[in-house]
Amino acid sequence: MSDRAPPKRPEELQTAASPATGGIRLRVLSALSAIPAAAWDACANPASAPVTSALHLKTDYADPSAIKNAISSVKYNHTYKIHEDNLELRGYPFNPFITHDFLSALEVSRSVGPRTGWLPQHLVAEDAGGQLVGVVPCYLKSHSRGEYVFDQGWAEAYMRAGGAYYPKLQVSVPFTPATGPRLLARPGKDAAAILHTLADGLIALCRQREASSVHATFLPKGQWDLLAAHGFMRRTDQQFHWINEGYSSFDNFTAALASRKRKTLKRERRDALAGGITVHWLTGSDLTEDVWDAFFAFYMETGSRKWGNPYLTRSFFSLIGQSMAERILLVMAKRNGRWIAGAINFIGGDTLFGRNWGALEHHPFLHFELCYYQAIDYAIAHGLARVEAGAQGEHKIARGYRPTMTYSAHYIADPGLRRAVADYLTRERDYIAAVTEELAAAAPFRKYDTEE
Repeated sequence: MSDRAPPKRPEELQTAASPATGGIRLRVLSALSAIPAAAWDACANPASAPVTSALHLKTDYADPSAIKNAISSVKYNHTYKIHEDNLELRGYPFNPFITHDFLSALEVSRSVGPRTGWLPQHLVAEDAGGQLVGVVPCYLKSHSRGEYVFDQGWAEAYMRAGGAYYPKLQVSVPFTPATGPRLLARPGKDAAAILHTLADGLIALCRQREASSVHATFLPKGQWDLLAAHGFMRRTDQQFHWINEGYSSFDNFTAALASRKRKTLKRERRDALAGGITVHWLTGSDLTEDVWDAFFAFYMETGSRKWGNPYLTRSFFSLIGQSMAERILLVMAKRNGRWIAGAINFIGGDTLFGRNWGALEHHPFLHFELCYYQAIDYAIAHGLARVEAGAQGEHKIARGYRPTMTYSAHYIADPGLRRAVADYLTRERDYIAAVTEELAAAAPFRKYDTEE
């Protein structure tokens, strides 16, 4: 394996020619600044239809099937339409993490780069006329930190056998365990073929960088299946998401819970705000530099305890505050005239994504209030279909969050390591499925359907 740094100039990749994508050229870029934001976003988040609120759909919410249909119709009202039978091409709701604004803020702020061991190696596809038609956010890494899909055991086993697991390629949004598309194609008649060309390009880039592997994490299931067709191995895990079944208020949501669980939630919310604590939703022009200073102090306090050296820099928050303030929700707690805790959320087309939280004062249940209950309040008020509250956390089940499968795909070049990992993943998938079913049965709802 090579330990040389990747070139900073654009590089071309050679893959097997596809008749469906004649003239497509693949390149690798070491900085997002080399790509116009509009061109990247035309692949990442194509123009979508206006948002339709779940709360304004005319349906009978006493009927479980009507609930599911309502949520599904909200979800797909956000998607672009193209004339293809392939379900992978119907599009996805707006995802804030794959925007040029978010990913470039990580680079400009040096939250990713040599300091953190995430070296951008973005894969781009251009047609014969030079138009950008496909992109993949990709990073060359010398460690496995900040990914939330854990492969350190694979690395240690391979190194004990004399192999070098690093460098490896990571196809993801750094430090962000949120599901979203990773292979991004501009809508059009060749979109399906471009996605397959990008998948081949990742394997070619793996060879060119002398990397051990490629890891695409937090994929939608359609892209999980697509990459499996190119020799990637499938992996599953679980998170806990809150699903909006057309609730009109938080009380309407808790009415669906068992009596004892409902009382517990109400008590936690009451106790969290004891002592004169007030909660504030800040977005758009509310996100001043003073607010970011306060939130960054929370982030550093909690991040330093959990990780030792948090990745995100102070300038990252200023950059996203300037470029995507309308897609950010800060839930902040104040006591005695000063901010004492906060949680940052990103607003997607149909999902509120909870990310980081921190506090300078400890108050019982304040974490649950800011991160889970306020997120539910916001999702109900704005007709969002779900809340993704980050990685792990079985304690979320008792707060109304449901076990939800997550998907990742892994290409490993060495045949011996590949066989060993494939055997492990077969057993792990069975285990995850069994645990997800078991946890679903423990949900606090009076009537609970494990199907979404």
